[in-house]
Amino acid sequence: MSTAHILVVDDEADIRELLEEILREEGYTVSIAADAAEAREQRNAREPDLVLLDIWMPDTDGITLLREWAESGNPPDVVMMSGHGTVETAVEATRLGAFDFIEKPVSLAKLLKTVELALAHRRDSSRRRIVPKMVAPLGKSQVMQDLREQIKRVAAHDSNVLLVGEVGTGREAFARFMHSLSARSKNRMVTLVAGSITADNAEEMLLGSEDGDETRPGYLERARGGTLFINEIEDLPSAAQTLLLGVLESGTFRRRGGTDAIDFDVRVVSSATSGLEHSMQRDLLRRDLLAHLNVIRLRIPPLREYSEDVPDLLRYYADKLVDEQGLPLRRFSVAAQNRLRNYPWPGNIRDLKNMVHRLLVLGGDEDISLGEVEEALKVESPAEESLIKRDLLALPLREAREQFERTYLQQQLALCGGKVGRLAKRVGMERTHLYRKLRSLGVEFGSSSSDDS
Repeated sequence: MSTAHILVVDDEADIRELLEEILREEGYTVSIAADAAEAREQRNAREPDLVLLDIWMPDTDGITLLREWAESGNPPDVVMMSGHGTVETAVEATRLGAFDFIEKPVSLAKLLKTVELALAHRRDSSRRRIVPKMVAPLGKSQVMQDLREQIKRVAAHDSNVLLVGEVGTGREAFARFMHSLSARSKNRMVTLVAGSITADNAEEMLLGSEDGDETRPGYLERARGGTLFINEIEDLPSAAQTLLLGVLESGTFRRRGGTDAIDFDVRVVSSATSGLEHSMQRDLLRRDLLAHLNVIRLRIPPLREYSEDVPDLLRYYADKLVDEQGLPLRRFSVAAQNRLRNYPWPGNIRDLKNMVHRLLVLGGDEDISLGEVEEALKVESPAEESLIKRDLLALPLREAREQFERTYLQQQLALCGGKVGRLAKRVGMERTHLYRKLRSLGVEFGSSSSDDS
């Protein structure tokens, strides 16, 4: 077995040197870095099996660096270190994928045990991975077959692509599939969540910065040679849109504080919701920027349009969670599968994964019954949920019609400020008939006679 390679990142020289000496004596190969910039360089030079990462560093703190690696889609295994950590910091580090969190001054026994466990976990995870990582989006339906073929054709070219679809449809997964088939697949795909950029940090986050000998690459530079995926392009603030447009038009950029022009060698794949045109009408998205990003537009369908694939998706995510998290193996009964094929899935694939996770965690008989699924759907679609997210298809016609009318009139009445006179005009009903309808449906309304205003 080859010697494990460990990267130690700490701004205190004596701690770096001590950890390097201890780990080398234990037979590990060790690299060291004094800050985030050096850590990035060391990782680019050689991917470590484990990173010991200090939280408090002068340039970029360890949590920020860990988040950066997590967003890249290819994070290393990390153990965080801190001399004055908090519970909140430990929780955030774990949420971002850190294996463990150890306090300074570091106990030698604790350090070596943690390193041993982290490396063992890495070996075990790769050895017991039964379910292959899903690169190609799953589905035998004609809808999914056609979409995969579209993406294969688009991947062969280097044009910018816009993926349009509802939230939760797996647009990032389709972007990764496209990247894996492209000539840029040997380099990374970097994910930028547009909502994480602000007007104040846009320049440094996108273009990077220079301060003397210290260099901090931005998203555009980290994605060089590969793909930059911008999630929810409508959420990108105006300042960031202007910067990105300038780079796309000029083909170069400069870090903040820098003088050298850097070639922009990146394929940009963006995602947007179906309300993209509305965003442009409200001036939330620049049309000239969209023209650069929208060279090729692909529609990512909602799950309800390929519901025949639901049973395969349920099986895949159940197996994946059993394999990765050691959850008890459970299977969806035929009745449960049929029920979920007819569910509209307002949150799409994201909702499906969450439901599978919840049912496995709660445990029970090996077969997941229809009753369990019905209870889970009550959580997914509470009574006060908006009308568009209500599941009416499973109800008898009369009950579905009544539920629709009740919810429709409740929401319209709220828009009318509770005034029945306004509601009658809005829905095109005679007021007396509307009063009877509201009473029959149990919709509460004010009794004031001066509700026309």
